[in-house]
Amino acid sequence: MAGGDTAIRVLFATAVVTLPLVGCEPLPDPSLDPTPAATVRPTAGPASPEIGIQANPLRNLYWGDLHIHTSLSSDAFTMGVRALPQDVYRFAQGEPIAHGAGYAIAIRRPLDFAAVTDHAEYLGQARLADLDIPTTRQPLGELLRDGSRLAVTRAWAETMALIKENGFRLTLPGPDHEINRQAWMLTREAAEAHNQPGAFTTLLAWEWSADAGDVGTHLHRNVVYGDDRVPDRPFSALDGAKPGDLWRFLRAERASGRKVLAIPHNPNLSQGLMYQLAGEAGRYEGAPKDRSSLEPLSEILQVKGSSETHPLLSGLDEFADFEIADAVPGRAVTLETVTGSYARDALRRGISFSHREGFNPLQFGFIGASDSHNASSPTDEDSYTGKLPMMDGSAGLRTGRAGVGLSYLSPAPKWGSGGLAGVWATANTREAIFEALQSRETYATSGPRISLRMFGGWGLPPDLLDAVDGVAQADAGGVPMGSQLPPRGDANKPTFVVYAARDPLGANLDRLQIIKGWVDETGRSHERVFDIAWSGDRLPDASTGRLPPVGSTVDVAEADYRNTIGRPDLAGWWQDPEFRPDRPAFYYARVLEIPTPRWSTYDAKLLGIKPLQPATLQERAIGSAIWYDPREASSDSAVPAAITDRER
Repeated sequence: MAGGDTAIRVLFATAVVTLPLVGCEPLPDPSLDPTPAATVRPTAGPASPEIGIQANPLRNLYWGDLHIHTSLSSDAFTMGVRALPQDVYRFAQGEPIAHGAGYAIAIRRPLDFAAVTDHAEYLGQARLADLDIPTTRQPLGELLRDGSRLAVTRAWAETMALIKENGFRLTLPGPDHEINRQAWMLTREAAEAHNQPGAFTTLLAWEWSADAGDVGTHLHRNVVYGDDRVPDRPFSALDGAKPGDLWRFLRAERASGRKVLAIPHNPNLSQGLMYQLAGEAGRYEGAPKDRSSLEPLSEILQVKGSSETHPLLSGLDEFADFEIADAVPGRAVTLETVTGSYARDALRRGISFSHREGFNPLQFGFIGASDSHNASSPTDEDSYTGKLPMMDGSAGLRTGRAGVGLSYLSPAPKWGSGGLAGVWATANTREAIFEALQSRETYATSGPRISLRMFGGWGLPPDLLDAVDGVAQADAGGVPMGSQLPPRGDANKPTFVVYAARDPLGANLDRLQIIKGWVDETGRSHERVFDIAWSGDRLPDASTGRLPPVGSTVDVAEADYRNTIGRPDLAGWWQDPEFRPDRPAFYYARVLEIPTPRWSTYDAKLLGIKPLQPATLQERAIGSAIWYDPREASSDSAVPAAITDRER
């Protein structure tokens, strides 16, 4: 490229100074309250011999976001983002940064770990190209402040048409590997500069962004490394556009000694393809034996909706209809499109496949993330700042009030406020965080920092819930979330203990549940939701077994609620009453908050308009499963190397 490396680096490093507050409508002014992070910090144990940091064998709870984009992603740059990887890590540690729409944003509580995951396709190229697009003709903040509703609509429509037509290419002549390498080097340098073992962890990562034939049918994965041994440029969908291509790349990386895994995200937008197992002519091309090792996690809660389950798939689950944003504009949602697109359905497919084929290619844990394209992690409902500035960077844009007809054209009103990953790791280091990701001792939240922990075993006693050393006993006598429960070969039934505590700055808890999936004698899978602990003196209905609603304290007009119902913590001991020792099964925990205002209700109060529906929601945390298989745990490549003998 003309100008050489020096010119590339100078242009990448150029910062854009934006105005403090702008907007077509009044914009939210996020709190800069530096409240300490509400993470669990048990007493430290012996020092780790490799890095000299105190390690806790019972694991600590760390909070992070492994899905954040900057202006190095073509779609983010087009939508008005000018932030760089260093801004992600500044934001994650509590420093204010500039939103793409021009106002200051800051996280309420710092994160423990984070990763920049810019799109590998055309990485960095839009930032250097001489693009004639709305956000290069005029700063987005200026457009929102001074432009008419019609001008905003025209800019929005032009930008969306460009992305829809060209995807991540955006009229660029083609991939430029030298620019891609330089952009990746900036990402690496920012990660190394901000990595503080024991205090704040950065992980090197990118997003592989393949679509199945057209833009909008997502097969996207985030590729995450466990240390600084990485390739000189990311593997993109331009290098290989099928999941099998990515899996071959990951195998080659591991064979060379690198620690790496992939995390699928937004299966809800995959039109049934993310968890599809059967290929052409009955060949199971989506089910290599090592898929559960290469992809040990799935991101199930983020801005573009929940991917836990769907009402069409889980009709008896009264809480299945949560932040469902699966509809690509112009496409119908049917049972066919949601089957294979949601995590619970995939776990059921996995145990059915295992029952039939002898291995489980869909044995994955859960995490949440934001998928912010603005170098931030906007997970709080009351200070939500959107995913893509041009699309949802102001209250007016999010609700459709800033333009003409945007509420009907934009998917933003259906989007959620993002999610977070809770990770139980021995220390806040790359090595320990990555090991926890690989071994699946993780869970997803819809944003709040709800503590959640689950153990399963044979004969775990109920008094563990009250024991001072209950976690230590459960850990020694059972397996944690994300693990395989080894078969016993006797008539015992598995027992589970689950602990949950509310976000110290959030809402009380409604109920604690275990979701079970199992296989019958024909190989067909089933599911059932069990309430195992709840707040108040409610009793399940004698005929249906359903627990009455917790109630609501939400004042929709004031976008407020009171913690006068619910409990600050819940714990439950549960034994499977329908256990069959000859049938595969899985069990995972879900905890629900009491109802609180949705982000759109806060925006409605700000704008003085009627709130979008739903006006309230029940935020939640969803834990990785514990699996049971009547066969002994296999020692083949389907078992992640990071899983210990105890967890097997």
